[in-house]
Amino acid sequence: MKVVRLTLNGVERALAAAPAARLLDVLRDDLGLKATRFGCGLNQCGACHVLVDGRAQAACDTPLWAVEGKSVVTVEGFDAPGIPPGLREAFIAEQALQCGYCTSGMLVGAAALLLRNPKPTDAQVREALDGNLCRCGAHNRIVRAVLRAAASA
Repeated sequence: MKVVRLTLNGVERALAAAPAARLLDVLRDDLGLKATRFGCGLNQCGACHVLVDGRAQAACDTPLWAVEGKSVVTVEGFDAPGIPPGLREAFIAEQALQCGYCTSGMLVGAAALLLRNPKPTDAQVREALDGNLCRCGAHNRIVRAVLRAAASA
């Protein structure tokens, strides 16, 4: 077992895990943070994205040791200071959640975008979320939700 110290959803934590443990598995299986999804396991779909030091990062191919000393935020921690407000509410208002499988990854991608660009254009939102796959085809509603959240901030 290896102990990794990090800030998770605003709380400093020391997590013990096998040296090869993936961040995704620790979040879901050990800590019960189920919003972060397993999609493809190859960093191709965006379902497992979490914020690592304010940037969207795939948790499926990130070993736990790689986030030592960093800040990790999952959707469950979106009430933490520093997270752009209103994203969840905008997703609900724009009906941007259909099956919900991609939702946490989309929210994380949107938050990462709004952290670096609080007033993005439609094209910038689409580019930022390009690596997040939505099987239901809710992309246009998701883009509208991100733009709505940006406008209300």
